[in-house]
Amino acid sequence: MTIKQIYEIKNNQLIINLPEEFKNQQKVLVTIDEIKNNKAEKIALLKLAANDPQFLADMEEVNSDFNLIDNEIL
Repeated sequence: MTIKQIYEIKNNQLIINLPEEFKNQQKVLVTIDEIKNNKAEKIALLKLAANDPQFLADMEEVNSDFNLIDNEIL
């Protein structure tokens, strides 16, 4: 069984309550990955993407792929 969940860190500690399915387990793998939560930076990157030629070309390609099936009758 695999569980992915985001936890809050308090006082540089992480407390994880394991589900009942893990009750008899002897070992689990814990991987810690930093989550950067800079909303302003993300919005700035999205604004840049709106004018990025490669991004716009990719979006046009995706749209043209779907144009073929948009006209199909289901």
